[in-house]
Amino acid sequence: MSSELHHYKCGVDRKSNKAEVDPITTQIVRNSLNSAAEQMKRALCRTAMSPVIYDVLDFAGAIYDNHMRLLAQAPSLPLFMGTLNFCIEEAVKGVGGESKLNEGDIIIYNSPYGTGSHPQDAALVMPVFFDGELIAYTAIKAHWLDIAGKEPYSTDTVDVFQEGTVYPGVKLYNKGELVEDIYKMCIANTRVPNSVAGDINAQAIGVRAGERALKKIVAKYGLKKFRDTTEAIFDAGEMIVRNYLKKIPNGEYVGSGQMDSNGVEEGTVPFDLKVIIEDEKVILDMSNAPPQQNGPINCPLPSTVSTARVSMSMLAGSNEPPNEGFFRPIEVITKPGTLFHPISPAPCFLYGWPALQAIEVFYRALGTKFPENVPASSGGCINGIVWWGIREETGEPWADGAPHPVGQGASHFGDGATCLHHAESATRFAPAEVWENRNPWLINKVELIQDSCGAGKNRGGLGVNFEFEMLEDSFATTVCERSKLPPWGLNGGLEALPNNCFLMEDGKTNREVPKATRVPIKKGNKILLQCGGGGGYGDPKERDHSKIIDDVKQGYLSEEYVNKYYPNVKL
Repeated sequence: MSSELHHYKCGVDRKSNKAEVDPITTQIVRNSLNSAAEQMKRALCRTAMSPVIYDVLDFAGAIYDNHMRLLAQAPSLPLFMGTLNFCIEEAVKGVGGESKLNEGDIIIYNSPYGTGSHPQDAALVMPVFFDGELIAYTAIKAHWLDIAGKEPYSTDTVDVFQEGTVYPGVKLYNKGELVEDIYKMCIANTRVPNSVAGDINAQAIGVRAGERALKKIVAKYGLKKFRDTTEAIFDAGEMIVRNYLKKIPNGEYVGSGQMDSNGVEEGTVPFDLKVIIEDEKVILDMSNAPPQQNGPINCPLPSTVSTARVSMSMLAGSNEPPNEGFFRPIEVITKPGTLFHPISPAPCFLYGWPALQAIEVFYRALGTKFPENVPASSGGCINGIVWWGIREETGEPWADGAPHPVGQGASHFGDGATCLHHAESATRFAPAEVWENRNPWLINKVELIQDSCGAGKNRGGLGVNFEFEMLEDSFATTVCERSKLPPWGLNGGLEALPNNCFLMEDGKTNREVPKATRVPIKKGNKILLQCGGGGGYGDPKERDHSKIIDDVKQGYLSEEYVNKYYPNVKL
């Protein structure tokens, strides 16, 4: 492990001198860029083969300028927001640099230490040329159902080579023509070739849609005016975040969290982080993280950077679509060879789970002194399950997977929301009817869990139970973190129900499988996924009595819960 610290400035500074620009034109260009990114998203969703893309929205589509600065990203998976510049940089490097790029090229790249993800999150990157000049890139990173790892989804890998086939920056399209050999390699290295083939084509359609839309914007305004307006857009985004940071006094704020295990060894993995506020700048110091782990919970640098970007954008973004300017006041400090800056070939299949915990602990750190500015802990996990098997009737392989929502933490402003996760706020799971039509299972339950929220002046959001009854022999990999550390409350609020997952065999045995790979599920057996609630905010004694009574009427709270946490309320 290196003793040297690594400093990463999260946003790229201005690349041209300040020019006078018309604010109306600038706003039109900003919205046009957001529309272009949305066109990428729509094209991808309409043509993708896998529900994990078109239903779950497990992808990110974005447009970057030629300096790798974020121009616009469509609402999809927030945690990918801060990683795509790394994908583009490494993809371009992989093919030999900018001089090797041609109009019509599309590069495929999925090396985990460049994408910040597991290999299943494969990026397609397209350079955009205007009048022969490279001006931008369009990129989509999306989850493929399988990429020839030891399992379709794993919690117990011990190096990156077990996690899937790696494409280290190679051209899938060269001057607009498909490179057949590369395409065949992609299709050969998956257990579900039809799905992956369809999704590759959909990603290619998506990046081309972004290229066309961007060229129309540049053609309308001219390249110089376009660049001047984007600099103004970045400056405005930077000011939004700096204005928020002005409200927080300079100082250091420390928070602690933990992972249930590293996936291959028993025992929790605690970690600390520090949030440093310095004159309208925020530093996320992750350098005190534990050494990189033998199991796959290591979080590569791009996703650690994304943690900082997402955390601040959620707090300080004023509900505006983020751009590069939002990231300029943010810096990340890591130590190579640790949990949040592992060195290859350390396994990192579950990269996203420590990143999610870091977001929660980021807020926890600020909440120690300024609880009115941040929420209490959410359920703290996306509670992912990936399923697969062979269909009895056809003998065809099948696979599906999704994140599942938790309760959000309450805040100074009100009760926590139900059925979402802030780090995957645009993702979703399929309707039960669609799930049942597509997969060999019955959905017995999708129900709010009574009494799962943390009590407080404002209560947390409720958790959700999902019960799947298998109609055919199948396998599943489950990834539920925070089964051992309940969602914490804030400013006197109480903790909530934690996450867990249970295998119910023969209708009577409940075996905990919160983090397990290739769990065999016999026909007729069930999986019960318990998605936790959100922590409460403020002293429960201060809660409005009418809200408590209404929660009981709605079935959110039981009389027993009220008697325990709100004993001064008469039902």
